[in-house]
Amino acid sequence: MRRPDLLAGSVRFVVEPDRSAVRHHSGSIHAAPQHMSNFSRRKFLLTAAGSAAGALWLAACGGPGKKPEIQATSSASGVDAPEVPGATLGFIALTDASPLIIASEKGFFAKHGMPEVKVVKQTSWAGTRDNLELGSERGGIDGAHILTPMPYLLTTGSITKSQKPLPMYILARLNVNGQGLSLSNEFLAEKVTIKDPKIKQIAERKKASGKLLKAAMTFPGGTHDLWMRYWLAANGVNPATEADLVVVPPAQMVANMQTGTMDTFCVGEPWNQRTVNQKLGYTGAITGELWKDHPEKAFSMRSDWVDKNPKAAKALLMAVQEAQIWCEDPANLDELCEITSRDRYFRCSVEDIKPRLAGSFDYGDGRKVANTPLKMHFWSDQNSHSFPYKSHDLWFLTEDIRWGYLPANTDTKALIDRVNRSDLWREAATAIGQAQAIPASDSRGKETFFDGVVFDPADPKGYLASLTFKTLK
Repeated sequence: MRRPDLLAGSVRFVVEPDRSAVRHHSGSIHAAPQHMSNFSRRKFLLTAAGSAAGALWLAACGGPGKKPEIQATSSASGVDAPEVPGATLGFIALTDASPLIIASEKGFFAKHGMPEVKVVKQTSWAGTRDNLELGSERGGIDGAHILTPMPYLLTTGSITKSQKPLPMYILARLNVNGQGLSLSNEFLAEKVTIKDPKIKQIAERKKASGKLLKAAMTFPGGTHDLWMRYWLAANGVNPATEADLVVVPPAQMVANMQTGTMDTFCVGEPWNQRTVNQKLGYTGAITGELWKDHPEKAFSMRSDWVDKNPKAAKALLMAVQEAQIWCEDPANLDELCEITSRDRYFRCSVEDIKPRLAGSFDYGDGRKVANTPLKMHFWSDQNSHSFPYKSHDLWFLTEDIRWGYLPANTDTKALIDRVNRSDLWREAATAIGQAQAIPASDSRGKETFFDGVVFDPADPKGYLASLTFKTLK
């Protein structure tokens, strides 16, 4: 069945059920109007591949009849007790979803008075979006492991099926780093890296043959889309005119690479590692090289759910923070990989998950790196990896403006103050005895990218004006 999608910069939707690629086409970002209220939303309505009817429901303890591995006594009682005993949270099969999975498996949700939390596997970010719009009362979800820009796009109503705003809150950053930019074996001889003129040469060669460089990401306006666009643009390739951007669900990246559906893709782990393990392609760069300790996924909830259940929301956040601390501990790495490798979670081997979580990178082109600090991180007392910096959200919004996903006149400060709940993060961190992890400011300050470009959160317009390629209206 054909389904429409919002596409930007020559973006298309590609999904491969049973290894048979089905493609969905739409228009170019250059047709995007200035005002989001006039967005051609029907181009953005992906059918919920991970709809409630087809979702895999997981009990808080990991599955029917299975008890949590930690029988923790609830720390919440009396006036501090959560208003409800559970919530429904979605996740995509990516290693940065680990904190939600571990909070369930290791009993952290139950510890904080939320024994009935359900963790629901989604098949795509479109499915996550659709199920958030439904809410658990209508068979959907209350919150999710999510691409950081999505709560903003939902809140503005730019991607909802109802064409109405769905107010969201970002409660925490789930991780930093941990994504990859992979290429097919067709370009193995080039051994493309993070800053490399060969990327431009490949794009020109493809264009001369009558085809554009086919670059896959996971959701228009999401983190992987923005990493791919930034990488191409910084290497002289205009992603709006010299690349064909396609949308592929994370778990289907490897299958699409095998069938030749794409030339390059950006996705989280373990799918870049699995591509290397199956000798289907190689990693040109990891996103920590693009921007050291860059923000990635977020833990986000529907704002109406949080407003109705503030104590339960705090309990969920405390559990997720404790799970992040557990995931960051090297002593737990083997158990983390064993748990998440299970079919109900990532459905892949420990060998696909463990190396890059441990900081060991085999790029698949002869380069090997061990103990890199650019690996995925879930928590840090010194660097506050879990803290949802508003300055980071400002970069995402600025890039979404750059590529036409949001109008140029978006009041980014007001939008961030509405969505980003760093205040709740501080409360939860203090409650679990982690006040030392609270940063002094909502801004991490200036950020420097691999090409030398600096993003100053005090001057986002100056940053935007300095960029060569953009399609903002």
